[in-house]
Amino acid sequence: MKQYIFNLETTKIELHFEKSEYNALTSEQKADLKSAFLWSRTGGCWVSRAKEPNLWGAKQVAAKLGFTEEQRQGERLSFSEQVERQAERAERRAERYEQYAENAERRGAALQQPLNRMHGDIAFFTQPIIAGHAGSQAFARRREKMFTQYEKGFEEYRKSGYFQDRAATARATADGAKYRDVAYLDRRIKECKTEIRARKKNIVHYEETLAAMEKGEKKKRFDGTPISVEEVIGWIEHEFELIEKAMNKQAFLEACVDQCGGIRFSKDNIKIGFQVRLNDGFDSEVEVIGAGPQNITYRILTGGAKGMVLQAAYAEIKEIIKAEEDREMHPFTVGERFTAEQYIQEDDSRKWIRVRITYEIIKASSKTIQLKPIDRDGKAITRKPRKSYNGDWCFSIDDSYANTFHKAAQVSEAG
Repeated sequence: MKQYIFNLETTKIELHFEKSEYNALTSEQKADLKSAFLWSRTGGCWVSRAKEPNLWGAKQVAAKLGFTEEQRQGERLSFSEQVERQAERAERRAERYEQYAENAERRGAALQQPLNRMHGDIAFFTQPIIAGHAGSQAFARRREKMFTQYEKGFEEYRKSGYFQDRAATARATADGAKYRDVAYLDRRIKECKTEIRARKKNIVHYEETLAAMEKGEKKKRFDGTPISVEEVIGWIEHEFELIEKAMNKQAFLEACVDQCGGIRFSKDNIKIGFQVRLNDGFDSEVEVIGAGPQNITYRILTGGAKGMVLQAAYAEIKEIIKAEEDREMHPFTVGERFTAEQYIQEDDSRKWIRVRITYEIIKASSKTIQLKPIDRDGKAITRKPRKSYNGDWCFSIDDSYANTFHKAAQVSEAG
């Protein structure tokens, strides 16, 4: 059994071959290897394209090539150390691209110089070519060569522009501007929290599996191969390791948020009716039509997407444009009736039938309404009317669009 190396610093897999071993691989095996690994001249080995935790495919390819056991090397870097190394690599990459751009521009200038020198010489560009005349034919070949070089010069200038763009991207990475963007940080923090919750659930599942195995229950994979106790323990340890990694990343991101002054807006200072500007790359002006614990629901006020209703986190808010709270009440009143088409189970059978059910509003507050079916037995349901994209109020009996009912907003006498 051969061992693959799991590099804790890069969180990638490394495969080390002797040249004779690589040459002995079939064309199919080489294709599999190149699909999941890249050759590293610096390390003198094949390095997985993917990082932890997305190494399943790379491990499958490694197993096909006989690398079935794991050997760990190095030490895990904290997230702040990873960011620092990423910035250093990006800085070196930017310097390389800038040098490539400079070299390409210099080659372009050199290629176009011979023809540029001839500018103003009308005879050079208009001189007719005499067939069969040795001097005239030589002049034609020389002039055509200069034209060809001039075209190649444009290609070098295009390369220079490409490398300049790549250098600018690398500079942006090295600058770490995204770690000063509160909206970006907030999204990444939420991803960390989601990952931690998911991995904690995995641990609970693995612990239940381990307890069952310790009582003598046999566990197998989908392909029928047995699962050992040692494997399950290894899975639990790996999940704890990844939770620690995610928590470290979350702590770093939260520290960056604190350095930016924290998240300025929340449900406490953003109310329905406020007009705000979003940090979405377009500086969109929107009206807040819903303010929940985590997100706002907004209606776009300008541009081609005017009227569209979307959601955003409070961290996405750049500034408040107009701080006037909308205290308009929904127009639905007690006694109003609405007929919905719904599927119900017929008697005690398993057959579902489509019926029309009429609901009547029996209670109404400033925020909610309570409805009860009047033509059949059923419990009262509570719904919260909301404003739709066109300014009307609406509520839904169920998840069906057909059972969503609209009513125009009340217009004041002043309006």
